[in-house]
Parts: sequence; structure tokens; C-alpha cells
Amino acid sequence: MDFPTHHVTQSAQETQKIGEALGSAYLEKENVDIPRIVLCTGDLGSGKTTFIRGIARGLGIDTRLLSPTYIIVRRYSIPRLSPESFLYHLDLYRTKGLSDAEGVGIFEMLDDFNSITVIEWPEMMGTALLRSHIDCQFRVIEDNKHEITIQNKTTTNPRHGVDLL
Repeated sequence: MDFPTHHVTQSAQETQKIGEALGSAYLEKENVDIPRIVLCTGDLGSGKTTFIRGIARGLGIDTRLLSPTYIIVRRYSIPRLSPESFLYHLDLYRTKGLSDAEGVGIFEMLDDFNSITVIEWPEMMGTALLRSHIDCQFRVIEDNKHEITIQNKTTTNPRHGVDLL
């Protein structure tokens, strides 16, 4: 998948298809350098969870993806990637910052290089998540019309002092 990309979708199905393309890209051998952290920001109802359902589908995950709003994280196996690979789906909307996220093992998930970590509401963590990632910005334009901007961001990991992803 080439970055940056900009999309305007007219339906939830179109939003999911864009996520599916990103998920499928992780399964292609030539895309091994795509960051395995995906940060999704945008207002409530802007398409974040729908997009992440698409990522899961693109990764070959057949289980219905449920929003982890109240439990913070859900984990799904990605057997098409490897037997040790998981999709971690975090929703930090109800967290009170770094201590809540640390309690569910966020840094262990981010450091799991066999897996993909997708985070809704990453701004709740401040700069603690700064490292190479895919940045997905969601915006409602009108009713069912949404704007999605996807960029590859390369940054330095402040926990380790070097870029590990």
C-alpha cells in the first residue's frame, strides 16, 4: 500500500474496504516494512471501528470484530500471518491516560513484532505512543460521507531511544 492515501467514502462498506486493503497489505511479502502499529483518530462515529473491521477481514480474521470500548483491548489470532501473530484492537476512549493502558499491557503489545496493534483514541496516551506507525485520520463530512487520510509516520521510540519498528 502506498502512503499517503486520501479517501472520501459514501458508506460503511466503502470504509471497511479501505481497511481491508491495509489488512491485506500486511500479508504481502513485499510489504514487510509497513509499521505494525496503526493509530486511528477522529470523532465518535467517524468510521474508526468500521475501518478496523476491514483490517481484520483483510488479515483473514473471520471472527466478528467487536469494539473494546469497555474492556480496552481485544485480541484476535492472525493464522495467515504466523501462528504467533495477533491483531490487538485497543480503544483508549475510556482510559485516564498512561497508567490505565499500562495496566492492560499496551507496551508489551506494541513490542510484539509478530503482531499488529490498532489503537482507537491514541491521543489519550499523549506522546507515549510515538514510534513508527500508520496514522489514520477520520472525519465526518456529512451524514454517511467520511474522509480518511492514511500516512506512514516514522518516529523515534522514546522508550528505547531508537526506532524499532
